Amino acid sequence: MRLSLSVLLVTLALCCYEANAVVCPAIVTDMVSSFFSYELTYKLQLLRFGAPREAVDARLEMKRCTDKISFRNRLLILKALAKILLKCGYKDLLNFLS
Repeated sequence: MRLSLSVLLVTLALCCYEANAVVCPAIVTDMVSSFFSYELTYKLQLLRFGAPREAVDARLEMKRCTDKISFRNRLLILKALAKILLKCGYKDLLNFLS
């Protein structure tokens, strides 16, 4: 590992130790929607954020890939995401799962 990268990592560790893991509800909604919503519904949700067309197209391409994952495996991914959110202190898990 290069010295400059090591110094950067140590600096970040020392300067950012107070960072928290608060999860933005919009990110949670986006994650769940990307796995379980219809493409048109998901596109309308993305357009609310006023993202550039290229970003929306990229997320829709990602959605088409996740749509190829079996429903059972998507549920397993959702379960893993829920565990991560609980570990990060996310309180509104019922809203996440609805």
